[in-house]
Amino acid sequence: MEAGSQNHPVILFDGVCNLCNASVNFVIRYDPHKKFKLSSLQSDQGKKLLTENHFDSAYNESIILVMNGSVYRKSHAVLEIAKHLSGPWKFLRIFRVIPYSLLDIIYDLVARYRYKIFGKRKECRIPTPDLMDRFL
Repeated sequence: MEAGSQNHPVILFDGVCNLCNASVNFVIRYDPHKKFKLSSLQSDQGKKLLTENHFDSAYNESIILVMNGSVYRKSHAVLEIAKHLSGPWKFLRIFRVIPYSLLDIIYDLVARYRYKIFGKRKECRIPTPDLMDRFL
């Protein structure tokens, strides 16, 4: 499944990061049409998508969005995802006026300390039966 070959955009997230898992819950809540599929970076499918899109299979430094033949990461991925969510979240795209390089400085700072601030799970998230169709 190279970028764009899947039927749905795929969000790859750090499955042991509590902040990342909270973000996944947020996407599930505000994506009522189930546009996005989800996969942890640590899963077999996640690793496969990583390598097919020229990342090391051990990559876990940021969220990645694979959509329509393009790969987005860090703040660019966050803003692209927000654009497609229901509610007022699509208006977060106003931050596109700020260069991604500056937004990524903030993103990287949060990412660097995410385990210390938000904690870390011992294992990756296992979707509940009612959410299985949302995950790869």
